[in-house]
Amino acid sequence: MGREIVVPGQLLSDNANESGSGTYVKEGRVFSLLYGVANIKNKISVIPFSGKYIPSRKDFVIGIVFETTSSNWIFDIGSPYDGLLHVSEYPRRVESSKMREVFDIGDCAILRIKDVDASMKIELTLREKGLRKIKGGRLLEVPSTKVPRVIGQNGSMVSMLKKETDCEIFVGQNGRIWINGKDENMDKLSEAIDMIIRESHISGLTDKISKFLQAEGETEDINAYEEVKDTDIEQEEIVENANSADEEYSEDAEKVNESSSKANQLPDTEES
Repeated sequence: MGREIVVPGQLLSDNANESGSGTYVKEGRVFSLLYGVANIKNKISVIPFSGKYIPSRKDFVIGIVFETTSSNWIFDIGSPYDGLLHVSEYPRRVESSKMREVFDIGDCAILRIKDVDASMKIELTLREKGLRKIKGGRLLEVPSTKVPRVIGQNGSMVSMLKKETDCEIFVGQNGRIWINGKDENMDKLSEAIDMIIRESHISGLTDKISKFLQAEGETEDINAYEEVKDTDIEQEEIVENANSADEEYSEDAEKVNESSSKANQLPDTEES
């Protein structure tokens, strides 16, 4: 199998070890979980054409707390299925009475999916490098099927976005993107991400977005120069008169996982 369109329940392999994202195993065989394009490299994965994000083990996601229990924070992860962060998966010990002090309703976090069972119970973790509660910045939402395009091949697109806008970026595989930087830089970055989503079907997109951002920078420099010129003129009058690499859109989910890990590099942090 190379790349082919598949439907939910379609048999993909008789080898359970080849199961990747967008698939499930039943009686030792691999079946498609989604309607989309099946890729096979080291494993078989299915990239959905559209629809809600379907969680897979080891995915990086950005979640929003909408409920707490005596032992779990329950996160909206942009999926039909909720994510559960058990208190034991937080980096330090938390008393039940203090859980709302750690994560309250509406708080956001960068998490990883620890496990997904057959009933689609989603277990989350914060006990890995870079995972943390996020504060400040902006949260953007894009179709989860477009995430490979935002990340780019081997992280090429997201690395370029960071460099050209001087912003922190974390791309969740559930289609949520956290950005942080100066307001004008975040405005520019948001516009670039919108362009990526609109034009995800074209080749050479990384180069096009890079040129767009560089042109924006040049325009800002020109505008700043004109403002200085205008100010100087006004002051003189007062005195006298009183600025591709090409990628493949249909990257397989395993590569997206690997690229996401490399591209979404965050410093180690500890919650106080």
